Amino acid sequence: MKRLYFFIGLCLLIISPGISSAKEEVVVYISEDRVFSEPILRDFEKDTGIKIKPVYDTEETKSTGAMNRLIAEKNNPQADVYWANEPIRAIVLKQRGISIAYISPSSEGIPTIFKDSQGYWTGFSARARVFIVSDEKNAPDSIMDYIDKQWKNRAVMANPLFGTTTSWIASLFVVWGDEKARDFMEKMKTNGVKISTSNGESTTLVVNKEFAFSLVDSDDAVNAIRAGKQVKQIYPDQDKNGLGCLILPNAVVLIKGGPNQKNGRKLIDYLLSPETERKLAFADCAQIPLHKGVDTPADVKKIEDIKTINVNYEMVAKKLQEIQQFLKKWTKY
Repeated sequence: MKRLYFFIGLCLLIISPGISSAKEEVVVYISEDRVFSEPILRDFEKDTGIKIKPVYDTEETKSTGAMNRLIAEKNNPQADVYWANEPIRAIVLKQRGISIAYISPSSEGIPTIFKDSQGYWTGFSARARVFIVSDEKNAPDSIMDYIDKQWKNRAVMANPLFGTTTSWIASLFVVWGDEKARDFMEKMKTNGVKISTSNGESTTLVVNKEFAFSLVDSDDAVNAIRAGKQVKQIYPDQDKNGLGCLILPNAVVLIKGGPNQKNGRKLIDYLLSPETERKLAFADCAQIPLHKGVDTPADVKKIEDIKTINVNYEMVAKKLQEIQQFLKKWTKY
């Protein structure tokens, strides 16, 4: 009889999905838009057999909800991985002791500038800060055109208190220093730069010929062009002595104390792979692969063909905090 009970118990152990597959999952919090991130995560499930348990940011939380939840859960981590849509929030998690170092083999070949030297975050599949312009014959090619009298009252940019515009302004403070960056900001105001609510609104204003140009994210420009709008995308400051354009990669983070660390590392390896970058390049988000040689559509420039701003993202994250009061005053917030 004892042998019978033992055999029945063994069979239940084998067939019970709750017991056999309990650890074959990974919990990921995501700030990248769901429409772009979800297909990648579903492919990971199909390719590995590991179940994804995703938590997406909503439009209302504007990419901060997932990060704030990770901070609140610091002493009782629920997530294994955080997929950020830019590096700044990944750096905040490192500073707060919420992430743990992991150098993925898939990160080999990604330029050093786009990853933490200790492995606390790694960048992949980036957006660039580019011009969208309404007149191809007479177009700006440098951010200094924002303060050129030729373009007085003809340029627009998204509110620098929010999103990627804040990161761009903070990067100028880091590269130029406070004095030159503040002077640039004041000259933009004097030159009549219009402040919009978002990159999307800036794109619409240029598409409608209400303004000549705006600095937006590369996906905004590419999608307008793909939709047949009569606009052009220009990477700024690409000449020999030019500053270069700001690149803002996605960033992936392993969470300290997460319940599925092994599977978390597998997901990170997958996200950082050239194949994932290829998929995101051909998706509507039109993101730029950070591995060299990855196939891209004709309207997505390869990273090796772009002159980029050489900036330390940790310094940008710090400066972003420091200039908040200045930006509020500048925008009359």
